[in-house]
Amino acid sequence: YQRIIKANGRVEPFKEPDGEAIGPYRVWLKEENIPGLAMSRSLGDKVAAQVGVVSEPEIYETTITPDDKFIILASDGIWEFIPNDQAVEMVVPYWQDNNPEGACKKLISESVRHWQEEDEVIDDITLIIVFLSAQQQYQLLTLN
Repeated sequence: YQRIIKANGRVEPFKEPDGEAIGPYRVWLKEENIPGLAMSRSLGDKVAAQVGVVSEPEIYETTITPDDKFIILASDGIWEFIPNDQAVEMVVPYWQDNNPEGACKKLISESVRHWQEEDEVIDDITLIIVFLSAQQQYQLLTLN
């Protein structure tokens, strides 16, 4: 938030013509209703970069353990309507069947359904699901 304000941007929800705020907080140019980005980090958005949106990621490190079964990497098009716990619940049956493609199709179709119910547009949806095995976990841990 502070980074955007210091760069002469503003952070507020989209507003209807009557002034009613709808949706999540977004990054805007000071005097124009663009770009309307619902995040403060992005790759390649030159307009948003003018008001403090950066491409440097926040990085969190964790150790993969035998309890970890899969990794979900997804864009905001997935996370807009599907919380983490619900995404995990959707993926588990496909993990049990060793069907990562089915897991991806399920999360994507659920995301599209939510977008169609809630909005006039569908945001970009990018998704990678990695199923981990005990052997893969060991390899990942030893490579790091």
